[in-house]
Amino acid sequence: MKIRIGYGLGTSASTNDQDRFRELVDGLERHNFDSLWLSERITGDCLDPLIGMAYACARTTRLKVGMSVMVLPGRNPVVLAKAIASLDRVSGGRVLPAFGLGMANSAEHQAFGVDRKDRGGWFNEALPLMRRLWSEDKVTHHGKRFSIDNVGIRPRPIQNPLEVWLGGASPLELKRVGRHGNGWLPSFCTPAQVSRARLIVEQIAQENDRVIEEDHFGALIPYRNDGEEMNERFAAILAARNPEAKPSEILPTKSELPTVIGRFVDVGFSKFVIVPSSEPGRPDRTGPPTWTEELDEIADLVKPLEN
Repeated sequence: MKIRIGYGLGTSASTNDQDRFRELVDGLERHNFDSLWLSERITGDCLDPLIGMAYACARTTRLKVGMSVMVLPGRNPVVLAKAIASLDRVSGGRVLPAFGLGMANSAEHQAFGVDRKDRGGWFNEALPLMRRLWSEDKVTHHGKRFSIDNVGIRPRPIQNPLEVWLGGASPLELKRVGRHGNGWLPSFCTPAQVSRARLIVEQIAQENDRVIEEDHFGALIPYRNDGEEMNERFAAILAARNPEAKPSEILPTKSELPTVIGRFVDVGFSKFVIVPSSEPGRPDRTGPPTWTEELDEIADLVKPLEN
């Protein structure tokens, strides 16, 4: 089983200007990281994922690019399928699509224009439609939200199939992964939790005559600097997100990353995205002083784990 390690930016990431983002992208390519993953939040400081992914592809030759995750409800699936297929073509097949429903936030719901209760239905109709558009010459679809007759998109993506990664760890999210995902990338979870949840994903996949490949299970792992204490507010947020785990378990320090990744590997997970944490309400947390030094240090810690 091949171990692959990528790097991500969270929704609060302020690496959103040319110089800083270029330094990050160039550093990931230089150290031969597997991939760059960009989060989405309309009201946050992070870059639009598709724009950031296109920039990263243009500057690199090996680095894969993904979104962690892009909100699907509220987007036209035909237009989005065209954009992702185009990026896969010009990148030489380096795109890792990953979609979600979006966070529980009224401002984000207003931005995408989809009622919170309708997000699941929208997602369940849009994603299968996009898959058909990536693989079929002409698509006819008449659903509750979208209706098209004999529509095809060109160019096709290089990857066939174009595999879609999903996140989440709630019961509904696990079932969605089993029904629709090619890979699973949960976050803020412990190895024991994802090991148990994987059984549900595989059961639902089997019930729907699907198989998720053994090496398509991974984890997004946020980290904090060594010696950095979490403030009470941030610890409370993490505890609410995962009541079964201690905040320190789901937000390890930088030097703890090799041990934590090893524990995930021990339960059969092989794809990882590590993300520097940023505390809500802390505008001083704009990332490391230089991405060059940060990635040099991170690469020394985690790259030896790959095979």
